[in-house]
Amino acid sequence: MEMDLRLMGFDSPLLSTLQHMLDVPDEVEKSLNAPTRSYVRDAKAMASTPADVKEYPNSYVFTIDMPGLKSGDIKVQVEDDNVLLISGERRREEEKEGAKYIRMERRVGKFMRKFVLPDNANTDAISAVSQDGVLTVTVEKLPPPEPKKPKAIEVKIA
Repeated sequence: MEMDLRLMGFDSPLLSTLQHMLDVPDEVEKSLNAPTRSYVRDAKAMASTPADVKEYPNSYVFTIDMPGLKSGDIKVQVEDDNVLLISGERRREEEKEGAKYIRMERRVGKFMRKFVLPDNANTDAISAVSQDGVLTVTVEKLPPPEPKKPKAIEVKIA
């Protein structure tokens, strides 16, 4: 979603120029080997989606604020066997006839975070709960490996 910086109170020529630079057509971006729009959008989403990560004796817990998103709007998945991807998108509500925005400050757009999970994360035991705009994802830990027991070798008489 494109935003007009002037609606947010930024009338600077520099900001207008920056906005214009961001509106480069896709075919020009690809020819310049520039990052794609989706890459830039994902990078912005990851930078603007704060998260808390806690380690407990038996699990890792990821907490992310996702205001205004219903549980159906949030995706939690594991990529490449060890990358936890949490994403969602909040859209601006439809304008009612006769109403216009005077100020637009609430965050809309994509929410996204990626976390490389440690080796002891059990990717088969992940749960996610969304309550009051806060998403909590719990990743259980694998039990510690059994210590190797010494193996007795029978000594034969030759």
